[in-house]
Amino acid sequence: MADNTELPNGFTGFAFRKQPGTESAADAIREREAQRAAHAGRPAPVQPAPRRGANSYLTDREAAADAANEVRGAFQYNRDHEEAAAAYAAAVDAAEGHVEFDPEKLATIPEKDRRWAWLEIDLNAIRHNASAVKKMIGSGRHMMAVVKADAYGHGAVRVAKTALNSGADYLGVATVDEGIQLREGLVNAPILMLAEPPASAIPLLLAYKIMPAVYSSEFAIKYAEAADSMGLRAPFHLAVNTGMNRIGVRWDEVVTFMHQVGFHRALELEGVFTHFATADCPETLDFQIQAKRYIEAIEALRAAGINPGIVHCANSAAAIRYPDVRFDMVRLGIGLYGYQPCPETTPLIELKPAMSVHARITDTRLVPMSEGVSYGLNYRSPGSVKICTVPVGYGDGLRRGLSGRTDFLVDGVRCRQVGNICMDQCMFEVDLRSYARRRRIDPQVGDEVLIVGQQGDAMVTIEEMCDTLGTIPHELCIAFAHRMPRYYV
Repeated sequence: MADNTELPNGFTGFAFRKQPGTESAADAIREREAQRAAHAGRPAPVQPAPRRGANSYLTDREAAADAANEVRGAFQYNRDHEEAAAAYAAAVDAAEGHVEFDPEKLATIPEKDRRWAWLEIDLNAIRHNASAVKKMIGSGRHMMAVVKADAYGHGAVRVAKTALNSGADYLGVATVDEGIQLREGLVNAPILMLAEPPASAIPLLLAYKIMPAVYSSEFAIKYAEAADSMGLRAPFHLAVNTGMNRIGVRWDEVVTFMHQVGFHRALELEGVFTHFATADCPETLDFQIQAKRYIEAIEALRAAGINPGIVHCANSAAAIRYPDVRFDMVRLGIGLYGYQPCPETTPLIELKPAMSVHARITDTRLVPMSEGVSYGLNYRSPGSVKICTVPVGYGDGLRRGLSGRTDFLVDGVRCRQVGNICMDQCMFEVDLRSYARRRRIDPQVGDEVLIVGQQGDAMVTIEEMCDTLGTIPHELCIAFAHRMPRYYV
């Protein structure tokens, strides 16, 4: 162990001696206060008595007083971060003079002006997609807008209200908090939570009128008893497992399950649903098996004298591809946001993507031939190119796996992204050479770049990125919305 006496004066907890010529923060602050007082014609602040010898022992009271004087106006480390921040602010005020910032004025600086990257959500596209599916399924059926995961990154409250005004009459969420967010956003439509929450969340379900999916008798009874004790009903939708094996009561056990829980007077069966695992796949055998099992479950309930309520099983793919399984309601998820659930649906309906990803150039430079760009220097400049930087990276949802495998749009021209995508930034290449058939561009700092979207006849789509990565639009939409400000157009 090192000799404590050799440690420099600093935040060590062990140093007793100051190096010759050093000055503590507290001493500096006191000197500054004295200078300001003299300049203002005020009496100088009373200085504390000097400390005893560096290694002398103090009484408890003396030590406490001495410590209080030493930390006057200086930053104090504290486990309570609020106290630490206050101590630091006091030190800054004493040393530099107090500067106040109006929180209300600071809040007026829009998110779009706090960073040069943002999302735009086209609500007209949401309207178009909801209306198109509603027209396809017919006016006699309900349509649920699935707005879980913050409406797939598009903003749950705004999307929900837009969809409800465009043909939807039900909303689907995945968590209790997602339902609460809608209620607090003044959304009054029926909300179905497409899963069974913990029993401890039952008061929230009842308070905010969120219907749960039910598939365990334990939860069903607790839900019913809680509602009954408050003089309330306990509406629910029964989840049926027809082969996806994720959640739900087995299709051939639904009657038995309802006999186990149906005695409770507060429970009210509002609907029965299942979820298809392969509605978006070219192969149809597994889909047909699930559909057959679901129909058997519904028929068994009716034969037992149990009204299934709203019968629904069709997600976006099934609703568009298979008219025979639309039943009483369809659940519009990815289709609501403008993405075809599978290639087979493309010729059947026109959908318009609602999300576009924008950024502004933060840096440009001419990189000499053979010079590298970004981590790993995997990309080397061929010469006669401008390298432009935008503040979007994999922390914003632009997946690192797209490095060198996607394009950006600048003034309607596709430009290749180059170098490894960083957490917060990435670069793209602009060819400065002139060609007879290509319009030359020379972007500058501040110019807008389209990461995803359309400019004129040129477009870069999330579907392209999904094909490159081997994933689905759901994942990328949610990822882009993680920390980028969102604007509605």
